[in-house]
Amino acid sequence: MTIRTRALGDDFAAPIDDRYLEDYTAGTTYEYGHVTVDEAEIVEFARRFDPQPIHVDPQFAASGPFGGIIASGWHTGSIMMRLFADHFLSRVASLASPGVDELRWPAPVRPGGTLRLRVAVLEVRPSRSKPDRGVVSTRAELLNQDDQVVLHTLPANLLGRRTA
Repeated sequence: MTIRTRALGDDFAAPIDDRYLEDYTAGTTYEYGHVTVDEAEIVEFARRFDPQPIHVDPQFAASGPFGGIIASGWHTGSIMMRLFADHFLSRVASLASPGVDELRWPAPVRPGGTLRLRVAVLEVRPSRSKPDRGVVSTRAELLNQDDQVVLHTLPANLLGRRTA
């Protein structure tokens, strides 16, 4: 799979390989895309990681509640993470993630779906106990070609500070 995506509007002033906690501002929103998902990719991912019939068996899926093959939610999450890592997270200051508070798939991803990422920075908080880092809390949404949200999550990321 070849992924060539780009910012779809305003982007950070600092490039991804020189981006630190101080470059993230609460209240900002960024969009990145586009990724188009085909049926072969959906089936391949599901065969390896989520082999439920609605993801791997076109005949079964056609008679199911979605009327055809849909991507695994975990596949959708992986696409979100790829866009998040390629564009939003710092390549020099991203330390880890303590986790996500929500993960929802409100609409299915179908073959031929084209997805984009929208990330809103909710909070930027320097650590009280470790002055060399802080936490960026975000709302990340993956939207399809019809502007339907197909994934939303509330991740937190630990990032190093430019100045400690």
